[in-house]
Amino acid sequence: MAKQSMVEREKRRIKLSNKFLTKREKLKNLIKDSSLSPDEKNSFVEALQKLPRDSSKVRVRNRCSITGRPKGYYRKFGLGRIKLREAAVRGDIPGLVKASW
Repeated sequence: MAKQSMVEREKRRIKLSNKFLTKREKLKNLIKDSSLSPDEKNSFVEALQKLPRDSSKVRVRNRCSITGRPKGYYRKFGLGRIKLREAAVRGDIPGLVKASW
């Protein structure tokens, strides 16, 4: 089980990234615009840098929805490898069976 503080930090990052999503996209598009002068672009870069770091989407780490484990995460199921295996053995996930050969 992951530390509760780490799980809460990830929740805060997700909330911040959703809050600033449109603002970040607007600034990034303005920075990429070739018709603007370098001084204008620099002002937009500074505005982007003044936003909270945790509002960036790349800082969000995928975690298991049950345990909060950050490693061995399967996006399709939203679970870590251990809980995914347990759910497959119990038959909770339709069409997923534990491999045996």
